[in-house]
Amino acid sequence: MLIDAHIHLDKYQAEEIPALLEEVEMVIAVSMDRDSCEQTLALTQVYPKVKAAFGFHPEQALLNETEEAALFAWIRQHAHHMVAIGEVGLPYYLKQEQSVDYTPYIQLLERFLVLAKELHKPIVLHAVYEDAEIVCDLLEKHQVTKAHFHWFKGSEAVVQRMIRNGYFISITPDCLYEQEIQQLIQAYPLGLMMVETDGPWPFEGPFDKQRTSPYMMYQSIDVIASLKGLERQKVADQITHNTKFFYGL
Repeated sequence: MLIDAHIHLDKYQAEEIPALLEEVEMVIAVSMDRDSCEQTLALTQVYPKVKAAFGFHPEQALLNETEEAALFAWIRQHAHHMVAIGEVGLPYYLKQEQSVDYTPYIQLLERFLVLAKELHKPIVLHAVYEDAEIVCDLLEKHQVTKAHFHWFKGSEAVVQRMIRNGYFISITPDCLYEQEIQQLIQAYPLGLMMVETDGPWPFEGPFDKQRTSPYMMYQSIDVIASLKGLERQKVADQITHNTKFFYGL
C-alpha cells in the first residue's frame, strides 16, 4: 500500500476519513494554520495511519506578530507529535491575483527553515516556478537538506539544482493528463520521488468531478512506471521506501 505524502486531511468531512485511510498505508497530513494544526494533531490521536506536519500555508494573509509567535510556540510544544514542518512556502498563486509584498513571506519562510533545523525535522514546501529558486537559496543558506517540494513545477535549471541537492518531490494525479508533470517525472530520479494527492484539491481528466482520494495515487504509479520503463511494483516499492526514509517512518 502507498503513502500519501501530502494531504489536507482536516479539510475532509469527519465521516469520510476512515474510508480514505483504508486506501493507504499512511498519510502525511499537512496543516494550513494554527486551527488546522490543532485539527491535524487531533486526527493523529484517533488514527495511527495519520502522520502530522505543522506549518502555515503561504497562499493567505500573513499572521500578525503575536499570532505568529503563538504558532511557533505551539509547534515547538507539539514537535514530538509531528514528522515535519509543513506546509510552508511562498504565495505564487496569490501573487497572480493581487499585488503581494514578498519580503515578509520570505522572512516567514526563513524562520520556518530555522525552526525545522532546530527541531531536526524535514520541511514540506509550497514553492513553484521562480519561487523555487528563492527557496533553494534559503535552503542552501541554512544548510537544510531534507526538503520536500510538493506538486512541484519549475524550470529545467531549478530541477537540476534540486536533484543535485537531493531534494524530494511528490507527483500528483494530474500526471495522467499534464505534460508538464510527465516531463518532470522523466527528468527526476525515482529515488527522490514520492506520490501525493493534495486532497481534497480536485483534479480534472479522468478524475473530473470525483472527490480526491488516495486511490488516485495508484494510477500515478502506473504513469511513473510507464515513463520510467519500470515494473509497476518496483516503482511502488521504491516510492514507499523513499517516503518512509524521508519522513523517518
